[in-house]
Amino acid sequence: MAFASNSGGGAMSDINVTPLVDVLLVLLIIFMVTMPTQTYPIKLDLPQATTTPPPPPKKPPVKVSIDATGTVSWNGTVVDLKGLEAQMKDTVAEDPSDTPMLQIESANEAPYDIFARVLAAAKNANMEKIGFVQN
Repeated sequence: MAFASNSGGGAMSDINVTPLVDVLLVLLIIFMVTMPTQTYPIKLDLPQATTTPPPPPKKPPVKVSIDATGTVSWNGTVVDLKGLEAQMKDTVAEDPSDTPMLQIESANEAPYDIFARVLAAAKNANMEKIGFVQN
């Protein structure tokens, strides 16, 4: 079988499209850069400034600490357990709707029964916000 070979120096019949694509991409980039950006208005409902005073500051937390010997202190003042419960009741009676946070800090070696009594005193005094502080 004989194959026909086109070894002649005739013209190419295929079109080279690479330069055409290059020119079109450059034109596209030029149009994209020179075209002004369109802005779209967005309607926002911004809040109006008010002249209401800020809310009053929260009460500072009450700190009850129990040391390793079982000594209980109320905001740094040493108290006994009955005095502690009375202090808690007085604090709640000042403003029952906004009781301060009770933060109980206990040493690692503190007796558990003292800790349980402090929690019972807080429950009896209707202290609702209780936090535990670890040192």
